[in-house]
Amino acid sequence: MQECRIAAEKLACRRGDRVLFSDLDFALSPGDALQIVGSNGIGKSSLLRILAGLMRPFMGHVSRAGAIGLIDERAALDPDLPLGKALALWQRIDGPVDNELARLGLAGLLDVPVRYLSTGQTKRAALARLLGQGAPVWLLDEPLNGLDTDAVDLVATLVAEHCRAGGICVIASHQPFDLPGLQRLALMDFAV
Repeated sequence: MQECRIAAEKLACRRGDRVLFSDLDFALSPGDALQIVGSNGIGKSSLLRILAGLMRPFMGHVSRAGAIGLIDERAALDPDLPLGKALALWQRIDGPVDNELARLGLAGLLDVPVRYLSTGQTKRAALARLLGQGAPVWLLDEPLNGLDTDAVDLVATLVAEHCRAGGICVIASHQPFDLPGLQRLALMDFAV
């Protein structure tokens, strides 16, 4: 896995006229996992978008090394294509995930158009795409929403494997996440 790190220094986020959080600092190295917790609307998703470089911070700085893979509320899969073809598009860009499809419970769904997948199936399809990317830094926005108990356990296992292999994972979620050594950052501690 390529060298990776991600750090935030004096980070602040503003949405409209409202500053959601400020003076946020953290630094993550290979093998680290961090859960961002807080109520709805406090800025968890905005923080991930800032970390990914998709949104500019109001103040502060983010430094990163290594490719970033993001899962948010959009699966980035063509809803009109069967799942197999939608994933194949990304496999040509990112890399193969065929060996992970059965593990993710997707092998029997490859002919189903993405728009007909359940929330949990769509979330698992997004995980398949993430695995194909091979990105060392994972940013996961509410990764457990819509998943059954077995799929929740699988996500925790995938994150643990990723971190053991030298990756970094930042998880924005109000739901409990079972991972040994998981650091927690309460975003409300930085609310303005």
